[in-house]
Parts: sequence; structure tokens; C-alpha cells
Amino acid sequence: MGRVTERRKVIRIRDGAVSARPDTLVAEEPLEIRLNGKPLAITMRTPGDDFALAAGFLVSEGVLGAADELRNIVYCAGATVDGSNTYNVVDVQTAPGVVIPDITLERNVYTTSSCGLCGKASLDAVRTTARWAIDDTGTSAGSAASAVSAAGPMRLEPELLAALPDRLRAAQRVFDRTGGLHAAALFSEDGELLDVREDVGRHNAVDKLVGRALQNDALPLSRTILMVSGRASFELAQKAVMAGIPVLAAVSAPSSLAVDLAAETGLTLVGFLRGSSMNIYAGDHRIALRTAASLG
Repeated sequence: MGRVTERRKVIRIRDGAVSARPDTLVAEEPLEIRLNGKPLAITMRTPGDDFALAAGFLVSEGVLGAADELRNIVYCAGATVDGSNTYNVVDVQTAPGVVIPDITLERNVYTTSSCGLCGKASLDAVRTTARWAIDDTGTSAGSAASAVSAAGPMRLEPELLAALPDRLRAAQRVFDRTGGLHAAALFSEDGELLDVREDVGRHNAVDKLVGRALQNDALPLSRTILMVSGRASFELAQKAVMAGIPVLAAVSAPSSLAVDLAAETGLTLVGFLRGSSMNIYAGDHRIALRTAASLG
């Protein structure tokens, strides 16, 4: 398999002094995802957790939603002309009886690059393929429904959310060596770090998280917080909704379509989460706002 990091020569200039030295860079290689032997998508990713990435991608596409729907994931041998294995092609085999939705090229384009469809069509696509409602009151499907009902709806203190970026940063191992990776972390409603994944693409990091959850038969992720580095695009909001995650927080800005999707589905969307400051764009009912004055 490819390495997570690679070394390259770099010329450094510091205070006028010039020197040559090796530098550690994050690796970036293409990954082709095949579904039951048929090419489906290509994404640029950091090698590692490729099976989880592929599984999470298929959750966001509405293909998979439970561990028993996944039969196997394998690297494709003979991926090159000379028959060698690049470990850059994976084939996802679904279990017998799993209905494969019509994933057209148009839909694939919008999923991987957030373009190609108008806003309304994008929202409609998520609405018609989502398996679970964003619901933390115990009425949604899932094995933990009774426990959710007993716990009551999620209610998050702003101080808890404010602590998440530092916890995410502390868990980024490869970033410290390269400075070139995005990260996505899954937290419990109490702020406990459940999982963290890094990748050159923030959407891939989220897919790796969701894919792990699918493999562990933990979907829907009904009482969790998804924390991402960078901005909150429509694509990331889509992935949160498709995994049943009720709260998405980002250190930077959301897009307008991400806010529209959050408002329509009940997703709590928090942006510009920096220090003690944050903006709540949708789903403020899950945030413990102390006074009406907090709303401005």
C-alpha cells in the first residue's frame, strides 16, 4: 500500500539564509472505487483506511446503511498493464439482495465535487436517499433507539463545542509532520473523542469515519458530533445527514447550500468555531443558549 507521507527535497529560505533539506509531505494518490465489479468513482486521497473510505462513500450515496449489506471489499489485483497491484483500486461487493440505486454520472459528479446540479436538485437527491431522519428523541430507527429515548434530546453547552477544535488538533498525528492534511473527528455528546481520521480531502476523512461506523454496525450515528477542519460544504453536510449525525461543526464557514440542507433536515450546523466564538446556522434547538439576548 502507499505510504501516508513521502519525502521530497526542498530549498528553504529563512531570514535570507538558503539551505537544502528533505521535507515530509502528505501522500496523495487516486483511488478508484468499483461497485460489484463496475467502476463507480475516483477520488484523490491519502492512502490508508481505503476500505473504510469506500464504505463511507457508499453510505453517502445511499447504497449501504448496515454492516450486513456489505459482503466484502478487496483491492483489485492486476490493476496495471503488467498485472501488478497498485492498491489504488478497490471493489466493494454488496450482499445478495441489496438494491443498488441508479447512481448516474450526474449524481456522481455532484457527490465528489459539489457541482453539476442545481441547489434544489441536490437537496432533493439527499432527501430521497437518506435512510434516517436526523432525530435524537428516540423515534428514529436504530438499535440504540430506546437508550436515546431515555436520555432525551441532545442539548450541548457552547463551552463543550468550543473545546472540540483543540481536541481534534491534538489527535492529528500526520498533520504535525506535514501540515497538509484535513481531519474529521467523531465526538460523543459529552465531548469524548470516538474516532478521528486524516486525509488530503476533508470529504475523504469523513467517509473514513462513516465507513468505520458502518463496518462496526454503528449506524445511524444518532447522538454524535462531527467536527471537521476547514469549511462545511454541502458535501460534508450531506455525509452527516446520510450517516444520521445530528451535529456538524467546522472551524470555518459553511456554504449557503449546506445551511439550506441543515435547515431542511434538522441538522445542527455550527461554523467559525474558534476559541469561545461560533456561529449557529441551523438547529439551534440543540445548543444550550442561556438567554434570549444570546440570539442578538
